[in-house]
Amino acid sequence: MSKSINLKQRPIGTPTLADFEFKEQENNVTLSEGEILLETEYISVDPYLRGRMSEAKSYVEPFEVGKPVSSGIIAKVVDSKNENFKKGDFVAGLLPWKTEQISNGEGLQKVDKDKAPLSAYLGILGMTGLTAFLGLHEIGKPKKGETLVVSGAAGAVGSVVGQIGKIHGLNVIGIAGSDEKVNMLTSELGFDHGINYKTTKDMKSAIQKAAPNGVDIYFDNVSGPISDAVLFSINRFARMVICGAISVYNNTELPKGLSVQPFLVKNSALMQGFIVSNYADKFPEAMKHLATWLGEGKLTYKETIVEGFENTPQAFLDMMAGKNNGKMIVKA
Repeated sequence: MSKSINLKQRPIGTPTLADFEFKEQENNVTLSEGEILLETEYISVDPYLRGRMSEAKSYVEPFEVGKPVSSGIIAKVVDSKNENFKKGDFVAGLLPWKTEQISNGEGLQKVDKDKAPLSAYLGILGMTGLTAFLGLHEIGKPKKGETLVVSGAAGAVGSVVGQIGKIHGLNVIGIAGSDEKVNMLTSELGFDHGINYKTTKDMKSAIQKAAPNGVDIYFDNVSGPISDAVLFSINRFARMVICGAISVYNNTELPKGLSVQPFLVKNSALMQGFIVSNYADKFPEAMKHLATWLGEGKLTYKETIVEGFENTPQAFLDMMAGKNNGKMIVKA
């Protein structure tokens, strides 16, 4: 039997397990010429999936109710009638949440389990690493000696951004949601300072203390009050890289916050949102840097791996609640 996880209904506010449903179907597989049979190995759960569960206009089409959710997946080729793939190959691609499925191979890339653990191709050697590298380089434009602040710093993208910042000689400050995460940032990932936003009563003052010379680059994964507090410390010609806004994804009303325009005008600052596909032509160059740094030990990565395909929805909910260190992945 092949299992799938479908979107049962569109979440209102914070998603719950009731928004997902499991389906089973008989596995009577007959491949046509050009097709491959895939068995899911690892599933990526990411904040952007929340946006696709709503009908609101976005940069990607919403999920269909009654159809499987999809995300980055590592799968094993268990049968093939496609000359580009052989039985035993491992591939990465955007695929539905199914234990087994047939594909024509389009959009799939082979990955080498001997060069890196398979799960790494969903994280540091996948969209996570590319997002961190390209957002920081193309918008942040780091210069040695500058100060970088990263929100959501213990998450998949944030934890990589800070490390890349250190490679470029930046003073790096990470904002996270527990003392354990802050300790991980400073003791394991090389961040210079860490701030626990859940126990800090005055974020504005805490950022000013950690960055006495001001903030040159802000890599924003969260939006909301944390990002408001950073605005008071931005330097002239600061660059604010808007990668995500996880703190407001579940809001049912328009969020309230500071007006950013006076801060931008006063400091001649840049604030730019992006999605990683904006820089698709730069993927090979970015991947080369990431793989080299990883091989040289200049980059490390954190994963939270949940066992069991059936636990994928809960893993997504836990990731949205900040219960992960680094990349949240499900081992099917």
